[in-house]
Amino acid sequence: MKVPGCLFAMILLVSALSCKHVVQYDCTGITPTYTQNIKPILDATCNDRAGCHGANGDAFDLTTFASASKESKNKSFMGAVQHKPFYEKMPKDADRLPDAQIRLLSCWIENGSPE
Repeated sequence: MKVPGCLFAMILLVSALSCKHVVQYDCTGITPTYTQNIKPILDATCNDRAGCHGANGDAFDLTTFASASKESKNKSFMGAVQHKPFYEKMPKDADRLPDAQIRLLSCWIENGSPE
């Protein structure tokens, strides 16, 4: 049976939307902490970039452990950092973070966002 073009396009769209998941990293032996590993990444790429995620910025705050830990639980956090389709890419108007930094962020979240 031949599938009409518009139905085929809808099937493709649904398939693309279902691929919205974020990459999970193997965090065996990796336990990053906010103070030592995560804050330097956030300060260099999120907080100091034109005040994007600073306490006085328009977007959510990533300048403190409490606020970064809270925001990291948002499902869109890692999708944005990983530049996944259908997520707003972060850092905004910049290249994707290096894989090593994305892995640290992911493992930090997976390990319960320790301070």
